[in-house]
Amino acid sequence: MTDKPLADRIALVTGASRGIGAATATALAAAGAHVILTARTAGALEEVEEAIFAAGGSATIAPMDLTENESVSRLGTAIAERWPMLDILVLNAASLGTLSAIPAIDFKEFAKVLTLNVTAQAAILAAFDPLLKRAQSARVIGVSSSVGRTPRAYWGMYGASKAAFENLVLSYGEEVRHISGIRTAIVDPGATRTKMRARAFPGEDPATVKPPEAVAERIAALAASGFETGHFERVD
Repeated sequence: MTDKPLADRIALVTGASRGIGAATATALAAAGAHVILTARTAGALEEVEEAIFAAGGSATIAPMDLTENESVSRLGTAIAERWPMLDILVLNAASLGTLSAIPAIDFKEFAKVLTLNVTAQAAILAAFDPLLKRAQSARVIGVSSSVGRTPRAYWGMYGASKAAFENLVLSYGEEVRHISGIRTAIVDPGATRTKMRARAFPGEDPATVKPPEAVAERIAALAASGFETGHFERVD
C-alpha cells in the first residue's frame, strides 16, 4: 500500500531539463510516478534525474531534439518496448522566439517556433496515442500562456503558436473522449520564475514572481485528479 496518488503511473514530461518542466517531473516523481524526462540537454536532464533519485523517486532520461525528423516516433517506439502504457503526458517544451511587431517578424524564426510549439506537439500526440489509449485514465496536460488566448502587442509569434497549440491539444481530447479514458487540459502557469520569463521581461526582479515549483505542484495534483477534457486553469 502507498499514499502516493500517482504510484505505478508512467509519466512523460517534455522540456524537463529546467524550469517548469524540471519542477513538474520532480513533483510527479514525488507523487509516485516513474517519470521519463526529455529535453535537448543531456547534462541538465541527468541533474534532474539525480535529484529525483535522491528524493526516493524514479526516472529515466531521453535526451532528444523534438524538432528533428523521426526523433519523436523513435522515442514512442522505445517507450512502447519498455512500458505497456503511458498514463501522464505533460507537453511543456516550447520556444519563445523574438518579441517583435508583426511586420518585423523574421519568418525563418517563426517557422522554427511553430515547428517546436505546434508541429512537434502534434507528432508527440500521434506517437503516444496508442500508449495513452492503453491507460485506464490517461491525462494529457498542455502548458500554455495567457497570450494564446489574450493577444498582446509584440507577442504575436509566440501567442499565435500557443493558440494553435491549445486548439491542437483540446481537439485531440475531443477526438478520444468517447473512445478512451484520455482527458486533456490546458494550464497557464502565469508569471513564473523561468529563463523564458527572464528573456521576455529582462528588467523584472525574479523574486517578485512565483517559483516553478508552485506550477509543478498544481500540474501534479491535476494529473492525479478526475478533470474533464477541456479543463483550463491559470496558476496565480
